[in-house]
Amino acid sequence: MSQDLSSGGHGVPASQRKRLPHDLEAERSVLGAILVTNSTLDQVRETGLENRDFFLDAHQKIFEMSCYLEDNGKPIDMVTITSALRDRGWYENIGGVNTLTSLFDQASFQVANVVHYGKIVREKALQRRVIETCSEIMDEGLGGGIENTEAYVDSAETKIFEVSQKKIQRTFSSLAEVIAENMNKVQELFLSGSQEVVGLPTGFADFDRMTAGLQPGQVMVLAARPGMGKTSWFISALLHSSVVKKNVAALFSLEMSKEELGFRFFSSMSRIDTKRLKTGALAKEEFRRLMTSAEQLAQARIHIDDTPALSVLDIRSRCRRLKAKEKQLDLIVIDYLQLMRGPKGSQGSGGNREQEISAISRGLKELSKELRVPIIALSQLSRNVESRQDKRPMLSDLRESGAIEQDADMVVFIYRDDYYNVDSDEKGIAELIVAKNRHGEPGTVKLAWMGQYTLFANLASDSQPASPPNSRRPNTPPDEFKL
Repeated sequence: MSQDLSSGGHGVPASQRKRLPHDLEAERSVLGAILVTNSTLDQVRETGLENRDFFLDAHQKIFEMSCYLEDNGKPIDMVTITSALRDRGWYENIGGVNTLTSLFDQASFQVANVVHYGKIVREKALQRRVIETCSEIMDEGLGGGIENTEAYVDSAETKIFEVSQKKIQRTFSSLAEVIAENMNKVQELFLSGSQEVVGLPTGFADFDRMTAGLQPGQVMVLAARPGMGKTSWFISALLHSSVVKKNVAALFSLEMSKEELGFRFFSSMSRIDTKRLKTGALAKEEFRRLMTSAEQLAQARIHIDDTPALSVLDIRSRCRRLKAKEKQLDLIVIDYLQLMRGPKGSQGSGGNREQEISAISRGLKELSKELRVPIIALSQLSRNVESRQDKRPMLSDLRESGAIEQDADMVVFIYRDDYYNVDSDEKGIAELIVAKNRHGEPGTVKLAWMGQYTLFANLASDSQPASPPNSRRPNTPPDEFKL
């Protein structure tokens, strides 16, 4: 029988294709088991096996037709598979009756091990794809030369990572296993004493108590109209997380440059106005505070990437690289979601931006679950807020996609009444509105807003919720940031 190897290795020279990893015996064993016992097809499909994973073109076609028959509620046997292959014009190409008969003949003793054989086929396919991808990367580098080394490395890493993702295959976990895992966590907390905050703390006491902290695998969307302090909030949270708690954080700033962010961190840490920092108009005492702040910030494990228009794949590859380097990754911050680039084809034929944002939103949720790291994603709000008398944001104000609300575990809005009302009774006070909390109750937390330092802080009386709102005043800077 003629063996068609044409599908065995795209991007690899024809003379080298026979040398690509493959196991024809495992492929035949899988197909034979399916033809003899139809129920084995479900077992191998659960491993993630696809028709393109087979090395021989004939085997790809037989597997594809087997899946087609099962999906349409038809039995898989010599008669039905022959008919299906004939209908597609593939019967003679796969070797006809001789190929199918040989699969039947060797199948009787292979059924019990079909899942194992399927995994072998899949592993060989993954190996081939790595080789093919490396060949493409080499051709790209040798073809027109490498103009931008960093871009070339990022592209290569992204391509390899896309291949590695194909290996991820999750199957069922029994409820007993899940309960046992949860019980271990509860027992650990019980023995160590009950804790209000079990996730990553932001340093905002009331918010942390309400949410129990930022949890691994969860996405928090922080949204507000321009000028409300989105950037200031995540800077305050990052300072607490990295300076105080010594966590490792990745900050992707798609809008603001790393130099501008540096000034913002300086201002928040030293309590010096940003404008005076930029002009150098400082008193000696302020310069001393600035030097102390610089020493503390130098120890912070905050890593900033201000590359514009990153995709989820870009962020994923860079976070994986950072995690490998630092041996841990505790928090990812993205400023902001609408400036990200969607995956290829996500806009559809009509260039629908909403579809693109939906794809980005889903991608961030998948990334958070995969890396087991909380993600804070900043988001824009629509102008509808400005047309209402009550300008507190609502979930319907999230810009460009309802998928943001659906995918997020938490949606948090920032509102400052004194921004809109000159005579506000709550000057210097911001509302942190938890509009969605998948794992708890929604609610509102009040924070101090120190506009001159672009900084949020706890209120002095935040442990006394019964106090009248207009009687609450900002406290001094949190103890951990005092210089």
